[in-house]
Amino acid sequence: MKVFCGRANPTTGSVEWLAEDENYDYHQEIARSCYADMLHDKDRNLKYYQGIRAAVSRVKERGEKAIVLDIGTGTGLLSMMAVTAGADFCYAIEVFTPMAIAAVKIVEKNGFSDKIKVINKHSTEVTVGPDGDMQCRANILITELFDTELIGEGALPSYEHAHKYLVQEGCEAVPHRARVYAQLVESKRMWSWNKLFPVHVQAEDVEKIIVFPSEIENCPGVPSVYDIQLNQVPRSDFTVLSDVMTMFSVDFSKQVNSSSTYYTAKLDPIKSGMAQVILSWWDVDMDPSGMIKCTMAPYWVQPTSNDVQWRDHWMQCVYFLPNEEPVLQGENVYLTAYRDEYSVWYKLQKARNEEDKKDAYVGSPLCSCQAHLLWNRPRFGELNDQNRTNQYIQALMTVLEKDSICLCISDGSLLPLLAQYLGAEQVFTVENSAVSHCLMEKIFKANHVGDKIKIIEKRPELLTASDLEDKKVSVLIGEPFFTTSLLPWHNLYFLYARTAVAAHLTNGVTVLPQSASLYMMVVEFKDLWRIRSPCGTCEGFDVHIMDDMIKNSLNFRESKEAEPHPLWEYPCKSLSDPQEVMTFDFRLTVPQQTLSTDGSVNLLRTGKSHGAVLWMEYHLTADISVSTGLVQISDEKGSCQWNPHCKQAVYFFSSALEPETLTDLPSAITLFLKTVLIFLNLNETFRKIWL
Repeated sequence: MKVFCGRANPTTGSVEWLAEDENYDYHQEIARSCYADMLHDKDRNLKYYQGIRAAVSRVKERGEKAIVLDIGTGTGLLSMMAVTAGADFCYAIEVFTPMAIAAVKIVEKNGFSDKIKVINKHSTEVTVGPDGDMQCRANILITELFDTELIGEGALPSYEHAHKYLVQEGCEAVPHRARVYAQLVESKRMWSWNKLFPVHVQAEDVEKIIVFPSEIENCPGVPSVYDIQLNQVPRSDFTVLSDVMTMFSVDFSKQVNSSSTYYTAKLDPIKSGMAQVILSWWDVDMDPSGMIKCTMAPYWVQPTSNDVQWRDHWMQCVYFLPNEEPVLQGENVYLTAYRDEYSVWYKLQKARNEEDKKDAYVGSPLCSCQAHLLWNRPRFGELNDQNRTNQYIQALMTVLEKDSICLCISDGSLLPLLAQYLGAEQVFTVENSAVSHCLMEKIFKANHVGDKIKIIEKRPELLTASDLEDKKVSVLIGEPFFTTSLLPWHNLYFLYARTAVAAHLTNGVTVLPQSASLYMMVVEFKDLWRIRSPCGTCEGFDVHIMDDMIKNSLNFRESKEAEPHPLWEYPCKSLSDPQEVMTFDFRLTVPQQTLSTDGSVNLLRTGKSHGAVLWMEYHLTADISVSTGLVQISDEKGSCQWNPHCKQAVYFFSSALEPETLTDLPSAITLFLKTVLIFLNLNETFRKIWL
């Protein structure tokens, strides 16, 4: 059965109605899940197994039957561990129906059907009693309900309900407890992900500075945590201002209270600096003694770098303080962690007396300036990148004349300000949304050019001559950047917009960027490959059914598509040189004919060909280009440095090549790409990459 789904095409800007299989959403959910990543997390699996064995042993030593409740069972792995450890019976709860069906099959295949009952419900709907889902309350509670922030997947309300209705008082719990840690740091790089810095514009012999409204400077930002791979942030990018502090802990073996609350800890600055960012992570004790510990601590906290387990389902947290504040070494400072059922946020306070230390509960921060609603954290970093801005300044200086009439097509861009500062006669800018219109209007007014730059809140194809005051555009500019873009080529919407406004351009119009090239490179990932790799056997249990289920869903569509990843967080080495695949000329309108390319990629280094990385490079002028992908290959081993402000597209090969020596390498990977530019759905384009 097919159903019609409306889907926005970021590249064309249009809504397309597609006939999708009725199971499309469910396949997407499985394909994009973290199940494979979790099954490959050996540290997590081993620690859970050790904790479960210890919990079952403690119950048996009391002369009791071991009855297990496993909430969020997934594959049924933890329940099978419990039975193997000697549990008498397990109730395995899984709310996601396809996963529950798979768990039943996996449990059966491993021979545990007589001791594990899979219940396809949310744990809050499970009943206990002779006619209920569970015959009796459990005396061992096993869960894996955690995310990078610990509580973001609703762990606290699930535990609260389970202790009230599903488990015995004083039950054993695996994990037994969790602790949340915090460390205060100063970091210009991380702070640039949340606040806007002044932008310096060198125009001939005069320097002008773009400033931002005070409401942006004073805005606390958005409440959501920024979860990243902190292990990829070098120590040179931040200064530690405090020791690691335990902010709060949760004992999962006792009644849990999910109500909003806060925790305050005295912080002793070990160095003077600007308090800007809280770095946070958690660990769990799998047993009451704390001997079996699983930690998310970053590399500078762990005894040796070899102790750091790579995982993508649990990372580390970056929290931004509402405002930066100077702290002095040795002064009294208090850090407060606030939480509700699903999220955490922080506030720093300098206490002068006992009353000041008593801080009432403060609700989560809300963006009041609109900038944090329009731009995500990487976009803030991009706007704060002065080197990148200088490239646009240099390019604009080569194309602008005193009589230039400029039109900017990009979402929430500073290019109109740059063009005005650099001497354009008139600047128009198109903003697709009321939010971006309002925000850019505030920024223009703060720089006293509100009457010199005209904002047009329309889609490009709806522009009229009167919108442009009956003037012809001589310089069309764009970064390009559009908030709807997910994959690198989605910003080729600029080509469609350029075509839509063709009637409003002069015959000799200058377009910046003048063109864009799509590049690709074959790489070997250090760890990212794990999210798409089958597991087979996990801690001695056969999970091939799960592998097949994920593979089936990937083959439904996802395995034929590239997916976005910020590769600065995921180390890889190049196995080929970067290769230009296709170029798009923005000086021309969208061609009506099909563009296609085919060829081969020569492999230069030994390694496993996990996939191809694709990115765009924008040629602002003939000799100035901006890359959204590879910055450089930094050594002979092929280590890659990537643009930290953009996500690159990764196409995972279905099977990795495993050459042993350079001479044994296949000479090339055959490549076939085809783009139908009449419709230019580039998300469809890179489905056709075959070994």
